[in-house]
Amino acid sequence: MKNISECRLWLHDHEDVFKDLVRVYLGIGLFVKGLYFMAHHDELNKLLDSLDTAAFAQATAAHYVIPVHIIGGLLLAAGLLTRIAALAQIPILLGAVFYVYLPRMTMIEPRQNLEFSMLVLFLLALIFVYGPGRFSVDHLLEKKGPAQLHAESSA
Repeated sequence: MKNISECRLWLHDHEDVFKDLVRVYLGIGLFVKGLYFMAHHDELNKLLDSLDTAAFAQATAAHYVIPVHIIGGLLLAAGLLTRIAALAQIPILLGAVFYVYLPRMTMIEPRQNLEFSMLVLFLLALIFVYGPGRFSVDHLLEKKGPAQLHAESSA
């Protein structure tokens, strides 16, 4: 029992580490997903062809989804502009959940994609609300303060 209590105390004292690990993992995952979409345009177009507004959806995927996943994923992983990066991802996941996967929920594969997209959406919402965490560039910049950064840049 003593080991479990010590472990629970350590986890409670270091909960920000887990928040940062989730942020970094999610950022890397979204970055890789953006690279995958960019490399496999034909699969993405096949998925989007089944939608009613295929031309609009393909243009959106090419000009919004891919860059936001790539750039936003890197920003999330580094913890730079974290809330903005998470907020930019949320409309993509909302579209994936409600427009792409929810209408096809009766099939197995889209249902699993729906559940995974909902999990990523939930984690992005948590990151948007709770912020970047202690091990992030945002936290480092916030800790230094604008006056200290200006003094260092002019020196």
